[in-house]
Amino acid sequence: MVVDEEISLGDFVLAGGELAALCITEAVVRLLPGALGNDASPEEESFTDGLLEYPQYTKPAEFRGLSVPEVLRSGDHARVDRWRRAQALRRTQLRRPDLWAQYTLSAEDEKALREFPTVAE
Repeated sequence: MVVDEEISLGDFVLAGGELAALCITEAVVRLLPGALGNDASPEEESFTDGLLEYPQYTKPAEFRGLSVPEVLRSGDHARVDRWRRAQALRRTQLRRPDLWAQYTLSAEDEKALREFPTVAE
């Protein structure tokens, strides 16, 4: 057998190729039109712009002492978008300094970071 291409999923070892094949299949299939149900979904995925994704919340607004940030319950969609952007930026900065080092902040990014200076968990 001749190997003409290698693909790395990261710096780790798997027991077999099944999980790696599944990961590659998932990554490719989600790019097909209609695969996600909403054609705009891939545009908001992690890494489409080199940043990690913002935190996700659901109902109820409070669960086991943890609360959904007020901004997400406010109904102000523009402010929610800025919060999400700031969270994506902060998460990337904290968790993936390699990606952060390659990223160039826009004026809108800087504004979002000033408005929302802390990271949500």
